[in-house]
Amino acid sequence: MTGAVVTPAVRRWAAPVGVAAAVAAATIWVAVVDPDRPGHYPLCPFHAGTRLWCPGCGSLRAVHALTHGDLAAAVHRNGLLVAALPVVAYAWVGWLRSPAGGRSGARLRVRTGHGYALVGLILAFGVLRNLPGFSFLAP
Repeated sequence: MTGAVVTPAVRRWAAPVGVAAAVAAATIWVAVVDPDRPGHYPLCPFHAGTRLWCPGCGSLRAVHALTHGDLAAAVHRNGLLVAALPVVAYAWVGWLRSPAGGRSGARLRVRTGHGYALVGLILAFGVLRNLPGFSFLAP
């Protein structure tokens, strides 16, 4: 008995396509199982321990709102996640295209300074959404 022949192209596409399938399955789950109904998802450990909103709080509800076509609710739940989705999609397309035909694709290159800026943005978002004047950032 012989095994299936795995071509180099299939091998190179396996990871990005596998990640897309996993993200699609998780997104479908969140679309069907409402995060606003208690008991379906675990609580955020940071919020449960501190009663403060972390940068990720509201992400499941934002994804749920997006899958139901409610962009305003998604931005209210977690605007940072909504703003990051096009960048993540761009990076995924670059990941998918780069091995496919030997092209450089649309790679997302992050310089060290940009990485620090990104971490600073995430931390600032987490701090600001807990301050009284920025309660609009809270989920």
